[in-house]
Amino acid sequence: MAQTNRIIKKYPNRRLYDTEISSYITLEEVRQLVLDGEHFEVRDAKSGEDLTRSVLLQIISEHEEKGQPMLSPQLLSQIIRFYGDSLQGFMGPYLERSLQVFLDQQQQFRSQLNSLMGQTPWSLLNELTERNLDAWKSMQRGFLDTASQTAPNPGQPSRPGTKKP
Repeated sequence: MAQTNRIIKKYPNRRLYDTEISSYITLEEVRQLVLDGEHFEVRDAKSGEDLTRSVLLQIISEHEEKGQPMLSPQLLSQIIRFYGDSLQGFMGPYLERSLQVFLDQQQQFRSQLNSLMGQTPWSLLNELTERNLDAWKSMQRGFLDTASQTAPNPGQPSRPGTKKP
């Protein structure tokens, strides 16, 4: 079954109109569609031209300006150098495959970490706490047993070799 794309129209005033919900949306809401895995296209309201890449690049640009950027000036310079190069056509698919391998490895790492730690980090912490408590109780019992064995009994001398008066 073919998946239908959600259509977002971009008007000359830079406003974005989501045809699925019949409402204007912000660039941040478009970003949320990406995060949610929604399939969509951004189209120019007059010409119908596909503006999806341009809007996605705008989102990336805005997020690169905030906080800690992912794309260093060196990386961006390298990407710019590929435009017009004979290898330009190979660069996009290469980056896509590289990112997919990274995502697959990240998912595998998370899965292994979850299986190592149990269902939640708290379950591992609880288990460690229970083991530490058992060890503490065992150590206390050992101290008490040792103390009761070395404590003098009434009617016996307190030190070997001494007599009770």
